[in-house]
Amino acid sequence: MVTLTRPDGTRPEDVHLSRRGLTLALTGGYALAAWSAEAAPIKTDGAGLVQSMVQIKAPDREIPAFIARPAKSGKFPSVVLISEIFGLHEYIRDTARRLAKAGYAVIAPDFFVRAGDPSTMTDFPAIMKIVATATDAQVAGDVDAALAYLKAQPWADTNRAAITGFCWGGSVVWETVARRPDFKAGVAWYGRLASGMSQPDPGAKNPLDVVNELKAPVLGLYAEKDSGIPLTDVEKMKAALKAAGKSGSDIVVFPGAQHGFHADYRPSYNKEAADDGWARMLAFFKKNGV
Repeated sequence: MVTLTRPDGTRPEDVHLSRRGLTLALTGGYALAAWSAEAAPIKTDGAGLVQSMVQIKAPDREIPAFIARPAKSGKFPSVVLISEIFGLHEYIRDTARRLAKAGYAVIAPDFFVRAGDPSTMTDFPAIMKIVATATDAQVAGDVDAALAYLKAQPWADTNRAAITGFCWGGSVVWETVARRPDFKAGVAWYGRLASGMSQPDPGAKNPLDVVNELKAPVLGLYAEKDSGIPLTDVEKMKAALKAAGKSGSDIVVFPGAQHGFHADYRPSYNKEAADDGWARMLAFFKKNGV
């Protein structure tokens, strides 16, 4: 079994994959470093959906992105989905399908394609070397490319756009909503709030640094037992949101949950917290016009 409670992923000593678990993770396309041999991940079928891999034009090159959307005609509210440190693996693609089943046009870019595929690795330092190549500037350009792609599609309503992400992607949510006015809402799942984990580049800002700049409401979904994101940081963010007058934003802490509680392929998965968080996310989107 693997233990993953840190916001920056597993350490080498956490990885104890059984042969069966390794086979399932490889064949299923799940992140090896975080896979639990006992996992029974949610598998969302593609009925009623259109799914595809596309190339989007980032500032330096084209990068792949996964698309999932309802198959019926119409323009659908849009969601940019930001991955964990393990990249665009099956858990993220399935999450995109779940959002598409809820009526959204979803795009999930591959932020790490320039440096490798962290989902195929179990060596934590090697994974973090890949993640470290995704500087704030690169990530911003990739998100911009995802939005530009959606804006060009007849099936995407980018006047009703939201952003959500997990772990590494949760931090990206806070920072993106502070940077771009395009989103009506953001939902950050257990993303780092302050320093303390490896960041993409030395000049990277923490979510706590950009609270005053938030251009839309953000809902933070955090875990009481997260060993990498202390509740003191959560309380600081709550206080900062209040001081900045960001009354539309909120943070929910799930009692007893660990980091990665939504990731159904990890031992940290907590169905009650995951389901509650998912319902809160969808309600938050709708409340804010997405």
